[in-house]
Amino acid sequence: MILHGYFRSSAAWRIRIALGLKGLEAQHVSHHLAKGEQLSDAYLKLNPQGLVPALETDDGVVITQSLAILEYLDVMHPEPRLIPADPVEAAKVRAFALAIACDIHPVQNLRVLKRIAGLGHDEETVKAWARDTIQSGLDALERTVATQPGPFCFGPLPTLADVCLVPQLGNARRFGVDLWHARLLQAEAAAMALPAFAGAVPANQPDAE
Repeated sequence: MILHGYFRSSAAWRIRIALGLKGLEAQHVSHHLAKGEQLSDAYLKLNPQGLVPALETDDGVVITQSLAILEYLDVMHPEPRLIPADPVEAAKVRAFALAIACDIHPVQNLRVLKRIAGLGHDEETVKAWARDTIQSGLDALERTVATQPGPFCFGPLPTLADVCLVPQLGNARRFGVDLWHARLLQAEAAAMALPAFAGAVPANQPDAE
């Protein structure tokens, strides 16, 4: 498999975690987002959206969008499971992951931040807007899992929720978000004790700057 990503991309970070948890290997190809390498003609042939990550399977199929890639990996390599077998628990985990991937993460996407800056807002205003949105999103997720058994988001084992949470907390720190969220931080600490999570952090990637 080939994983197209970028060390700082939280969406690609999710895939690195999942590959590690499942004991899978992939060739990593970096596309420097700040330099616009994801918009090259060659990459746009793989992913017309010009976004990372994209996963090329052993059969040459290209899968885009991190949650779609994660579900593919979970179906093809079901141990350990990222999505619980129980339908209700699976829905809870997916809802948590989607809250990050669809509601929180997009506001700190580099492409979005550049567009906001292009409307005439200065850098601090752009960062403050992203920070406030991340803050309110994490506040809601803290309440969501406050009564769930730990140490991970939904019990004794990591799930898709934790795979999405850890990169989001990393981004939150970059934007200076007030991380008072004891339950989320508990899940993060449990995750970071695992080699798959620790090895996937941006600072440990070959293209880290």
